[in-house]
Amino acid sequence: MALRARRAGKLEAEQAERDQAIKRKRRELPWVPVEKEYVFGTQDGEKTLAELFDGRSQLLAYNIMYGPDYSVGACPGCTNLADGFDATTLLHLNKRDVTMICFSRAPIDRLTAYRERMGWEFPYVSTYDTDFPWDFGLALTEDQASRSPR
Repeated sequence: MALRARRAGKLEAEQAERDQAIKRKRRELPWVPVEKEYVFGTQDGEKTLAELFDGRSQLLAYNIMYGPDYSVGACPGCTNLADGFDATTLLHLNKRDVTMICFSRAPIDRLTAYRERMGWEFPYVSTYDTDFPWDFGLALTEDQASRSPR
């Protein structure tokens, strides 16, 4: 038993060290300007990327997989995760100078209906008819999808 506990402790220490190294490398990544002008559909009309920040210095955006051709709704896993983004989450993030949104590729009217059906309170933004999902590696073209390993 003592050997198993020592091995578990060593593994835990290695994982913590690896996690810290990954965090350090992420912090070292350079900030790059977004020079392309993106316009998104929102419940309040069209907004630019800069306007999505809502006056705060940081934007936390979660991509809910809900494509324009989906017939039932968003990805069940994404939906389950989004169910945890409640008003308290938004309040705490906002107090820390962070605006949180979710976005999907479906048109805004479908996203708004889905948001209401799910009882979500966070802003839900549409990237429909924009290059944003492709420019940031969040979507695949049909050609890319056909070549992607399954």
